[in-house]
Amino acid sequence: MKQITNKIAILLVGAGLLSGCSKFLDQTPNGVLSSDQVKEPERLLTATYAALGNDHYDVPFSLWPYGTVRSDDAYKGGSGPQDIQTFHSLEISSDIRTNFPELDKLWFQLYVAISRANTTIKTIHEIGDFAGKEGKLAEARFLRGHFYFMLKVLFKYVPYIDENVAVDGYETVSNRELSNDALWQKIVDDFQYAVDHLPAVQSEVGRANKIAAAAYLAKTYLYKAYRQDNAEKNLVTGINVQDLEKVLLNTEIVLSSNHALEADFAFNFLPGQYENGKEALFSIQFSKDDGTKFGRVNFSDVLSVPMGLGCCDFNKPSQNLVNAFRTTGKGIPLDNFNTLNTFTASEKYDPRLFHTVAIPGLPYKYSAKRTYQEDWNRNPADYSVYASLKENVDPDCDCFVPMVPFYANTKNRIVLRFADVMLIRAEALIELHRSQEALPLINQIRTRAKNSMTLTGYASDKALVETYKNGDNINWNEENARKALRWERRLEMAMENGRFFDLVRWGIAEQAMNAYYDSEKSRRSYYSVAHFTADKNEYLPIPESQIRLSKYLYKQNPGY
Repeated sequence: MKQITNKIAILLVGAGLLSGCSKFLDQTPNGVLSSDQVKEPERLLTATYAALGNDHYDVPFSLWPYGTVRSDDAYKGGSGPQDIQTFHSLEISSDIRTNFPELDKLWFQLYVAISRANTTIKTIHEIGDFAGKEGKLAEARFLRGHFYFMLKVLFKYVPYIDENVAVDGYETVSNRELSNDALWQKIVDDFQYAVDHLPAVQSEVGRANKIAAAAYLAKTYLYKAYRQDNAEKNLVTGINVQDLEKVLLNTEIVLSSNHALEADFAFNFLPGQYENGKEALFSIQFSKDDGTKFGRVNFSDVLSVPMGLGCCDFNKPSQNLVNAFRTTGKGIPLDNFNTLNTFTASEKYDPRLFHTVAIPGLPYKYSAKRTYQEDWNRNPADYSVYASLKENVDPDCDCFVPMVPFYANTKNRIVLRFADVMLIRAEALIELHRSQEALPLINQIRTRAKNSMTLTGYASDKALVETYKNGDNINWNEENARKALRWERRLEMAMENGRFFDLVRWGIAEQAMNAYYDSEKSRRSYYSVAHFTADKNEYLPIPESQIRLSKYLYKQNPGY
């Protein structure tokens, strides 16, 4: 699936570029698809899968500038605040402009991907009945749901365009045509169709299946449950019980499948034999040596490679995040955690820290011959001395791809993993006032964290994590369960680009981010102007160029 996806993506682009020059050619070039071939459902579907990787370092579909740097988990990094100025503004929640080109390009690329899904769906319907029709429709709708989910958490109000809207009708669809809840329902409908019509196992890795669809449906219902009913405000007004029950229904499908937690946390973030493992429910497939110049590499995350390995030292874990991994003598998170200004070896930390953050003096990506050094950092005065590990690889891996000045890799990126689904279920149980049922789910994840020392023996004297024990190290009531769940999400999913969206879903983004800014001002001087404005900074502005293209049919988000 990896190589097929790459080649189809390139062929389709080539076909589009060459079509305007065809009158100058004596023969049809190799690699150009005919109109009949393009209409074949499998080819169109493959092109839609290819869209998963059709991004760029300043238009990353991994969403690291939007879900991580925009939160308390990471600093932007790079050479300084002026290096991709848009991402700096997102980091400090200030001077976010409606004409930022990166936001416009992200919007555009996501709608290009949706257009591919819509073309696939429309063509399949036009063909009529054929073997496997519903399954191919389900895959296309899964992918469309994925791209709309991204748009929804980024911009909140977006125009919903499906296969029934003609191209010349695009400009008639308002981004406020559907309410917040109705937009979520459209995404729910796509994932529900996928759950109903996909097999539990696909013959090719990388394809969506019923389990992945159920996971994504549960995630969508969880977001949908936190209602923001006022069109001009982002305040969470309540949590819908029926949506939470749907979360439980769909997470049960996942938990009853053949998927499970990996034995070691590290195995989720290693290449080769570890890819598409039992915890990975859906992953973006990357490749090399597939007939293209560099291969289908992780363009989303090429900027996060430390400067000591080449370029470019972006997306750097914050001191606040490192401190969040600190534990008490009983192995649970510290309440007063954010008191240190550096990693301190005499402290005790949740071992997931050593899989998530590169720390000076410790092996880089478990390498016995490569130690991460302070001088690997490009601008430590602004962005401290840590680097992100999960998306990166040991440079000795044959999956490491130099494409100077950038250094990419072909390790898959997991979109949905089993641990995430366990935490989604635990969250729904807590909000349904069933916190006792959430405890074993959270403890399973903490037990796995405790056992995740296969590759981090060098940190064994610094690691301490224990399960929650009611009446011993915690009073497991609903309030403390909610606090524990939210902390667990931060530690387990750190640097996986969902933290900011969690804060918005819970309705605590203003509180959490302004507290973070206040604590960071003494560490990073540029945070002196940082401030999060409620009912504005939860979402990005609708790109001004898109509003103009809509002939001002689109309505701008509040505050911009």
